[in-house]
Amino acid sequence: MINGFGVVLEPTNLLYCLIGVLIGMLVGVLPGLGPAATIAILLPLTFGIEPVTAIIMLAGIFYGAQYGGTITSVLLRLPGEASSVVTVFDGHMLAKQGRAGTALGIAAIGSFAGGTVSIVALSVVAPLVAGFALDFGPPEYTVLALLGILLVATVGNGGRVKALVAAGLGLLLATVGRDTFTGAERFTFDSLALADGLDFVPIAMGLFGIGEILHNLEQRHRAISGPVKVANTWPSRSDLRRSSGAIARGSVLGFVLGILPGGGATLASMASYALEKRRSRTPERFGRGAVEGVAAPETANNAAATSSFIPLLTLGIPANATMAVIFGALLIQGVPPGPQLVSQEPELFWGVINSMYIGNILLLIMSIPLVGLFVRILRIRPAVLAPITVLITLVGVYTVRNSVFDIVLVVVFGVLGYLMKKFGFEPGPLVLAFVLGSLLESSLRRSLLLFDGDVLGFATRPISGTLLALLLVVVLLPVARMLFARRAAAAPAEREKARSSE
Repeated sequence: MINGFGVVLEPTNLLYCLIGVLIGMLVGVLPGLGPAATIAILLPLTFGIEPVTAIIMLAGIFYGAQYGGTITSVLLRLPGEASSVVTVFDGHMLAKQGRAGTALGIAAIGSFAGGTVSIVALSVVAPLVAGFALDFGPPEYTVLALLGILLVATVGNGGRVKALVAAGLGLLLATVGRDTFTGAERFTFDSLALADGLDFVPIAMGLFGIGEILHNLEQRHRAISGPVKVANTWPSRSDLRRSSGAIARGSVLGFVLGILPGGGATLASMASYALEKRRSRTPERFGRGAVEGVAAPETANNAAATSSFIPLLTLGIPANATMAVIFGALLIQGVPPGPQLVSQEPELFWGVINSMYIGNILLLIMSIPLVGLFVRILRIRPAVLAPITVLITLVGVYTVRNSVFDIVLVVVFGVLGYLMKKFGFEPGPLVLAFVLGSLLESSLRRSLLLFDGDVLGFATRPISGTLLALLLVVVLLPVARMLFARRAAAAPAEREKARSSE
């Protein structure tokens, strides 16, 4: 861990950490772009950078975006990032009351506290998880990959059926190319370009980059009110005392939900806000300018953004769409994430984790002074920004493999991403399922060879059996809830029928 700080404090890594959090804050301010799209667009630029430097920058973009979205949520009632949607409720009301500075100040303090608590816990938990993960074999990875895909569909945003459909499409795309066991070609249509399978980079850059840009251009006529003036950025003692419990609970809740596949910053912010409103003796204050309504979600989303690195770095399982793109960045750098990462690449592992301490301090220092600059950037017309971003995306994807076919793929998946957003399908489950698809298939087939084709063999091993039980809970819990809801809805009619028969 001490050597990790030595890695972070190298001038190049410090510079890229600063660049990452600055880009992240900018991404959070610009509505609709998001960290996953930005990281996908920047993937080709990381190709010529040292692995630890590249991942430090990409990680900075991710957790920096969580706070950037707060600025527009409070000042303009316009969430720049999905995890900042809840902050709009009380943050903008505080701004209308002349307390915009208080809202931004408490958000900065909560973000720093949640991020720091989560980093400390990450430093302790991640090596333990990595050591435990060394006992994982093909059966364990099979159930874990399947559990991750299902959790994304049941815990993530949007409708469950649509998320499952998107995940199914991702699994189908993962089968394109030669079968690694038999060498047979699948869904290649006799194309040599598809013989080696679909590459992750054009898929991610198309779905998140081009797709988001097309969708945002369609929404460009959305009105933006004038920004509110910012003053008195340091919260009062009363505000700090009132928010302390929300910050503490948001840190813990965000850390736990960030680890879950499909959880992430958005779910953590919503759950933390709901928890504080339920605990409050005066819940009617929420939505009218309650400081806790800003502190809780902002703390939770930063804690979740940090803890989502645990399954990626220790198990090689991305917990959300952004982690899936960073997973692709690690593969591009020739660094396969998983249990061996801690021992084989300690400089990268501890360098990335310790860079988050520095990044959170930089965010705390820069958050308020840069508010005016970010509000001015919002005034740039989408018609100017969109073509530049598309050009960078197309040039970037070509430079990875010097392939014109990859440019075609980016355009195809860009249109697909736009259509998915338009009809309410989130691209996140598709990307996660695509990433986990090859792991799921290879682990499943190796497991069946190990068990001589006996599917019940998964239940005979302690770890895979426990994960299988958890998988059954994830599948059956929504079904049970639906049955109980139907029964509760039918109960009054049955009682009325019984009374009439009497």
